Amino acid sequence: MSIELTCIVDVSKSTSFQMQHTFLFYKDDNLLHNTTSEQNRTRYKISPARFADSGIYKCIVEANMKTKSSNDLEVQVKGLCQPKLTALKSEVTEGEFVTLRCEVPEEMPPFIFLFKKMSSNQHPQEKKKQELKENFASVEFPVEERDRILRFQCVAQVHSIFGSEMSEPSKMTIVTVVEPFSHPKLTSKSPWNVTEGDRIDIVCTTILARRYEIEILIQKDKRILNSTRGQNSVTYSAVATMEHNGNYTCKVELGRVSKTTSMNIVVAELFAKPILTPSLTDLDENERLSLWCHINGSPKANFSIVKRPPENGILLKTSSNFTIQAQVDDTGSYVCRAEIKGIIKESNPVQITVYAPVSEPVLSVANSSMEMVLGETLLLRCQSMFGTPPINYTLFRGNRLIDTITVFNNTYAEFRDRQTKLNSLREYRCEASNRHSHAIKSSYKMNITVIAPVTNISFGSLPHGEVEDGGDINFLCVVGEGSLPINFTIFKQNEQTPLFYESKMETRILWQKKSLSKQDAGKYFCEASNRALVTKRSNLLTVKVVLASWQKGFIALFVLAVIAIAASGFWWCWRKKEKGKHPSMEMSGSTAVTNSTSEKLPSGPNHFTEVYPGSGYIEDCENTVKPTDENKGPDHESAEVEYTEVEVSTPDPYEDSGENRHSV
Repeated sequence: MSIELTCIVDVSKSTSFQMQHTFLFYKDDNLLHNTTSEQNRTRYKISPARFADSGIYKCIVEANMKTKSSNDLEVQVKGLCQPKLTALKSEVTEGEFVTLRCEVPEEMPPFIFLFKKMSSNQHPQEKKKQELKENFASVEFPVEERDRILRFQCVAQVHSIFGSEMSEPSKMTIVTVVEPFSHPKLTSKSPWNVTEGDRIDIVCTTILARRYEIEILIQKDKRILNSTRGQNSVTYSAVATMEHNGNYTCKVELGRVSKTTSMNIVVAELFAKPILTPSLTDLDENERLSLWCHINGSPKANFSIVKRPPENGILLKTSSNFTIQAQVDDTGSYVCRAEIKGIIKESNPVQITVYAPVSEPVLSVANSSMEMVLGETLLLRCQSMFGTPPINYTLFRGNRLIDTITVFNNTYAEFRDRQTKLNSLREYRCEASNRHSHAIKSSYKMNITVIAPVTNISFGSLPHGEVEDGGDINFLCVVGEGSLPINFTIFKQNEQTPLFYESKMETRILWQKKSLSKQDAGKYFCEASNRALVTKRSNLLTVKVVLASWQKGFIALFVLAVIAIAASGFWWCWRKKEKGKHPSMEMSGSTAVTNSTSEKLPSGPNHFTEVYPGSGYIEDCENTVKPTDENKGPDHESAEVEYTEVEVSTPDPYEDSGENRHSV
């Protein structure tokens, strides 16, 4: 089948002349072919046509500097050509690989190649491979055991925008398989009925196609009994025992090739396994131990008694019985051996344990402290220095059983007990026992002191909150619960050094701080602790230092005095204004004062004299008189100047002159 494309152009021209036309053929916008002709048509042929030639075609004509393009033409080619399959080798050996190559000539990728292997002794096998850049692909198929004549085929598949196509299968390719060696043969040269003591010979053979480095071996279960390399046979020989009963396998291997064959051998028992019987399995030290060995059916045999360890055992006696005065060192595993016609059989082991009595156990505390904190866990250890394990240790608190621990080596038992109540019984002891028949041993009693940590701390003072400057304050620190003695410490906030410390056999402490000042104001707290090593801190207590009563009285008195002076001044001014409305006479000088006081003035209800200290002035809120120099003298220069105001009224003629009043 072929594809022929024809491109025709119709050109209009004014005169008859020859015109050159250039024809361009495109597939999927890719140039396929171009030609130049004076004719107005040309052809392009694709032969033979393949699926890869499917696509969108068009032609373009260029003439006289002009270009024209045809319409697109879709061309679809159906089917793929038959692929070609070749094998790298036409003859292979078991264990090798067959390499195949499948090719689709004159087609374009991408492809999916499907390879198929067909054999007479197994189901067909298939492999797929995708190839994006080439029109061929290669794969390998392993050659399995029993493959003889192998047939191979391949098919190609392609996908495009026009759909998918699958080729017809390739021609059959045949590959011959050669065996490197034959299937092995396993034979026994022993009698048909094998009995213990008979000799057995097992032989495995194979036939080699040519000399290969094969490995041939005989195994029972998964244990290899004998093997060889480069030979075509192997033999296993032994004196038959009951252990030789079972299935035997011969295996021949070369690379990936492995061939096997099997056979079963049955061995009849010559005599039964001996039985060892002890008088006791657990016994006290110095107690009598007897062992007897016998065989069911009582055949005549040579007996021996062996003790383990070591692995091979220590021969104790070549007899069917054995008696000793048991010691601790006699603890171990005992077996009996019986021999008839060279066949030795061993009894099942019997474990004998000789127990030494336990010594008095020692009860101790893990941290060596005889005190514990309430709520914490106490760790106790109980150990007997002598005695055959396993040893059972039991811990008691008072008469109450706490726990029992079994120790299987020469170490201590560790018990944990948690104290939840302060009044719990704190007397401990432990007991130790093993399988010795003697009585249980008990430790000495141990008393543990349970310490209650400090709880519910409170802090107060008397007086509460406020203290007068110079006064005293009593601090009271109280704990709700805690084992004695209790350590009390009183601090002032933000100070590292404690103000007070005392360890006391009471749950409260009272401390008096004397003569407080303003610097002692602040916040205080109390801390309490005991041997539980847990410190509790109280709430903060605020203390204020206020003025004392006498200080308050003094300040009040001072304020009242200031108020009184101010009031007197106002009153005096008011009085002066009132006096200014009447006649008055002023006198000055210290002499005048003397004279006025030495003379008798007329007395009466309206006669009075007032003297005021001052700085050289007599004040009446209106008039002032300057002092004269007449009365100045040496005796008065340094003296304070005094002024006297005298007010005189007309004397009553009917009254005695002795009734006149004056005041200084």
